[in-house]
Amino acid sequence: MSNSASSGAHHPALQHHFHSLAQQKESATLGMWAFLVTEVLFFGGLFATYVIYRLRFPGVFAEASHHLQVGWGAFNTGVLICSSLTMALAIWAAQVNKRKAIVVYLLLTILLGATFLGVKAVEYHHKFVDHLVPGPHFEFAGSNPHAAEMFFSLYFIMTGIHAAHMVIGIGLLTYLLFPAWKGRYDAEWHNPLEMTGLYWHFVDIVWIFLFPLLYLIGYHVR
Repeated sequence: MSNSASSGAHHPALQHHFHSLAQQKESATLGMWAFLVTEVLFFGGLFATYVIYRLRFPGVFAEASHHLQVGWGAFNTGVLICSSLTMALAIWAAQVNKRKAIVVYLLLTILLGATFLGVKAVEYHHKFVDHLVPGPHFEFAGSNPHAAEMFFSLYFIMTGIHAAHMVIGIGLLTYLLFPAWKGRYDAEWHNPLEMTGLYWHFVDIVWIFLFPLLYLIGYHVR
């Protein structure tokens, strides 16, 4: 057995059913990617539903999308891109054994995620005020209110589920803060950071698709 494998075998983070930290990391990575594939299938169904109705009511969907705040959407896109950077930097800090930097970058990622959710809450509030929430009080002055209501139904479902994933991600990052501060993550072992990072990047990528689909397609028609 190599020296690295030997030292890994005595690492407190090594679970008894793995031979080495490297094998444990490979298993965790495979498990996370398998989970993300199921997430792709889940969101893929939502995107397919959106495309079907978008093709059926292209003009109405474009008209309805004009009631979304593109500026807020663009701002949130920038926020999530920055959060992916800080998440990557947290992993880098672990790889170079910078304990305090891990905590700082995790906190920044949490702050950026909370900022995204705060902006989303403001957008939702505007939809309630403007009576654009699907239901008995929905009002739309355009040509086809029923198709517009479908657009906003998809908007709230897709962005709401995405926001729920953001809340879960923030919870995971918050959970990692204490062990990070205690110095549990270093160059030899930082699996939880990497697995959470994969999840966080996936959620960010989903928004990269949601933003143009909901906010930008048909925006030039205005």
